[in-house]
Amino acid sequence: MSELDKIISLDLNNLDLAKLKEISEHADTLKQFEEWKKLPILYELALEELQNKIKLIQAEWELTDGFSPIEHIKTRLKDPKSMIEKLVRKGLDTTVENIFEHIHDIAGMRIVCAFVQDIYRMFNHLQQREDIKIIEIKDYIANPKSNGYQSLHVIVAVPLVLMEGKRWIKVEIQLRTLAMDFWASLEHIIFYKYDKQVPAHIVNELTEAAKAADELDLKMLNLRKEVLSLDDSVTPPPPYVRKESSN
Repeated sequence: MSELDKIISLDLNNLDLAKLKEISEHADTLKQFEEWKKLPILYELALEELQNKIKLIQAEWELTDGFSPIEHIKTRLKDPKSMIEKLVRKGLDTTVENIFEHIHDIAGMRIVCAFVQDIYRMFNHLQQREDIKIIEIKDYIANPKSNGYQSLHVIVAVPLVLMEGKRWIKVEIQLRTLAMDFWASLEHIIFYKYDKQVPAHIVNELTEAAKAADELDLKMLNLRKEVLSLDDSVTPPPPYVRKESSN
């Protein structure tokens, strides 16, 4: 086993000095022992900070509209081993600074809304906040992936005030409707079961199911407008015009 393989096999949430001494030849990792220990905690704190901001937006919606369009929120933190594996795949040194600079999806949040327009309302609120930086946007609702996947991906940075000063930590947010989330969960299960070698006919069925989920979102949105006579002020990019995408 190579020294790099030894690092990748470590459980970085339970590192101790003895384990690091076993790979002492890898100077970068040994030198940054304390930083590696602190890394998962920083991302957990960033997720908590972002959740608090989202809860505030929810509370404001409930006060002004009488309800919150957010159905539920899920968070996840990547296994530290996968962080190192990703750096290795990118050909980068396994340093904490490279994690902060080049890996943007260590901390993740999924916000599930009832309707597509609510997704863009949520995004607009995020854009308006001075305590959140928008780093990157990938709109797979306006431009679905070739397999039918839809979601709005936003990389944000949230500030943590630490003893050594303020540090902006990146978090990946995925915004979806209930229908999009159901489809994505099913697709994940299928690809896991087939070890990513999914038969063509099942891939085709998934693509058709994505179109059906898209149509359901549109029908439910129109039904909501008719029943509640809502006049949404947010006009999103046209999510219902499908474009063929290789992504």
